[in-house]
Order: sequence, then C-alpha cells, then structure tokens
Amino acid sequence: MKSVFPLADTVVLVTRPAHQAQPLCALIEAEGGRAIAFPVLEIQDLPDNSAVVRLVERLDEFDIAIFISANAVTKAMDLILPRRDWPSHLQIAVVGARTAGALQEYGVMVDICPEEKFNSEALLALPEMCAIKNKKVVIFRGEGGRELLADTLRQRGADIEYAEVYRRSKPVDMPGYTSLNFAELLAAGKINIIVVTSNESLRNLWELAGSAGQEMLKHMPLAVMSARIAATAQGLGVTSPVSVAPEANDDGLLAAIKAWRITQE
Repeated sequence: MKSVFPLADTVVLVTRPAHQAQPLCALIEAEGGRAIAFPVLEIQDLPDNSAVVRLVERLDEFDIAIFISANAVTKAMDLILPRRDWPSHLQIAVVGARTAGALQEYGVMVDICPEEKFNSEALLALPEMCAIKNKKVVIFRGEGGRELLADTLRQRGADIEYAEVYRRSKPVDMPGYTSLNFAELLAAGKINIIVVTSNESLRNLWELAGSAGQEMLKHMPLAVMSARIAATAQGLGVTSPVSVAPEANDDGLLAAIKAWRITQE
C-alpha cells in the first residue's frame, strides 16, 4: 500500500547554515522524510564592524536601503537599532519575501519587494528600481557576492554604497563528517537527494567531498534554490536531476524535493 507521506523512505541532506536548517528539516520530516542537517556554510560576524557603524550614523543621507538576505537583516538590525531609530523617510527594498519577513520581526516594514521571482533580477525589474537616478542607495549584504544589483543601479544613475555586515565561511568543525566518511555515506546510498541553497554552499560541499566523493556527487539528485545554482552544478559536471525551487524559500525547496520524488515512483 502506498504511503500517505510523500517523502516516505526519502533521506534528504540539508546543507543550509545550522541556524537556518531546522525549519526545512521539520517540513521534510512532516512529509515522512528523514532530514540530515549538514551545514556546509557558516554566517559569521566581521572581525571589525567599525565601517558599518560609521555608515549607520549616516543613514539619514540615504533614500533607499536594500537588504540582500535574511542574514543581512539580522546582522544589520542588531547593529542599527541599539544605536538609533530607523529613519522614517528611508525606503526599504528586499530581494524576497523571507527577507521581508525577517524585517517585520524587527518591526520594520518593507516598501519594495518582487511579488513572484525572488532574486536581484526581479528586484531590478520593478518600477521603483528603474526611476533611481540621483538616489542614494545603501546595500546591506555579506562580504563579497554578486555585483549585478549595484552595477545596474549605478548605470541607472544611483549613488551606491555597500554595508557588509557578515561573512560566509566553510565550517571548521563538522562533527562526524570528513571527506572520507562523507564519501562513504554517499557510496552507501544512504542519501537520496541533497538540498543546496547557494553557489558557495555547493562549492564547499564539492570541496568537502574530495575527489572520490565528487564523482558520486555528479550522480546525486539536487534540490536547489535557483536556476543559477543549477547552472553551477551542471558546470561542475552534475548529470543527475537538479530540481529548482519554484520559490526561493523553504516551502519552495520542499516542493522541489517532492517534485523529484514523484519522478522516482
């Protein structure tokens, strides 16, 4: 008899940062699957945030603040709100609904957000991001990252500053997981599909797997947050199915996993 749980007998490796993995793991297990939290990315404070603190003192100078991620919201707001109120005139733009939700937890409402696709391209397509000439814009983000948003807004006549409020790194200590035993886990067939939510996570996973594990990863189904990550996976030689989340959030990732699972029946 077919199980009423769509993900029965499905083991999912969740590579999200540790502080973000639990909600997705809970969704997977509610559908009958088994989730293994396997963080391959850490979100860390910068060793010196003095530049951001100085920028926070000048927030009144800006017209629009853009938050790239929920992590950017948490790190920025924990710096800003103990020092000052959010300027009433300063509009807030975000890339996606999850980031908007993170701001709402701080009592701050979002003015500009894509309604469908949640990425930089969708944000740039909005009318408010086109009528940007002579506007001063601050972008809260992690250290490094894509330049598409800033480059495009500069081309449209905006004055852009970055506020880099965290850095991404590969976890130094992942108890029980090394290149060797991770490859053994893959070889034993104990993982059915792997969730990857950023290109950096994919690269860290690839490095952790080692040469033997990389060959197995090429044949491992993936559920990813965006088409850009799917393209990176294919560039690494992945030939297995790559399911792209219809929404860039946990519900979208769950939908991608379930869509892949249907193809296995």
